[in-house]
Amino acid sequence: MRLAAFAAIAAGLPGHLGIGVADQPGGAAKVRDLDYRYQYLAGGVNTGNGWATWNPNGSFVTTYIHESRAARVVPVFTYYQLLQSRGAGGDEAQADIAHLRDAALMKAYWADLELFLRRARGRTRVVLHVEPDLWGYLEQAGERRLAASFARRVIALRNRLARNVALAYHDSVWGTKEDPTLSNPSLAHMTTLGGRSARFYRSLRARFDLVFHDVADRDAGFREHILGDGGASRWDAADFARRERYLRALRRGTHRPVVVWQIPLGNSALADTWGHFRDNRVESWLGDRRALTRLRDAGVVALMYGAGADGNTTAQSDGGLFFRLARAYERAPLRLR
Repeated sequence: MRLAAFAAIAAGLPGHLGIGVADQPGGAAKVRDLDYRYQYLAGGVNTGNGWATWNPNGSFVTTYIHESRAARVVPVFTYYQLLQSRGAGGDEAQADIAHLRDAALMKAYWADLELFLRRARGRTRVVLHVEPDLWGYLEQAGERRLAASFARRVIALRNRLARNVALAYHDSVWGTKEDPTLSNPSLAHMTTLGGRSARFYRSLRARFDLVFHDVADRDAGFREHILGDGGASRWDAADFARRERYLRALRRGTHRPVVVWQIPLGNSALADTWGHFRDNRVESWLGDRRALTRLRDAGVVALMYGAGADGNTTAQSDGGLFFRLARAYERAPLRLR
């Protein structure tokens, strides 16, 4: 058994390449054929609008976990609190880094995270995906010491309060200061980029249980028709090959199982209108067992699909393709090895 598979199973996750989807409270029964469902925890720690206020005393988390357990799916929480907290201005990178250095804000942050861990503590596995984008900004800024301090404190708090919670680091390829969807590098260079991302992770000397990686935060059609990128975000076969090479290097360098997260849900049958934009990463991955096998062999242990912003395609607006392909796959899933 390869290291990635062993680590995933040791973390209490399914022993096959898992499939998950963004899913709001009350939706667990509809995804019970899948392996994971995920939900953002956001709103900021000092705004009065954070996740802890959505239900009394943070019980939102408890309810979501109970629903997931009843449906036999693993609950995944994407903890996205730092940027949306009230503090310094500037662009996202500047705000995130300034917030990490704000003692009063971080006092509220640690209390908020502690509430989550107390709510999540139990006998069943829960995944906490820690601050997507933050690590890419820290990598770009060369803030290794700040990143390491933050990572180690997150892990220490989890170890003290809720060892059933698997912690996920977030890798952003653009943390290397290059976006391969736009630069179209060679496969050898993708291996170099994956190794560079892994070195930053290792430099933190903080052991997360998983590494999450995102490929895009919008459907390609949304980027073309709403953001005006001229179709530059649309993937072809070469883009898929590049990302597989990157993921293999990332897994090899981090020694952690990799989860590809928030994969766009668009498909080729849609009209490129609001809520129904095209993309090809449902059909090209979930609809192709050979592609799934290559991802599994690269060290990927799960694919989690979801819209990254309003107006993008969801599992409820895609014409049913995601659930058809996902359920067909789950009838004969690929074992990790």
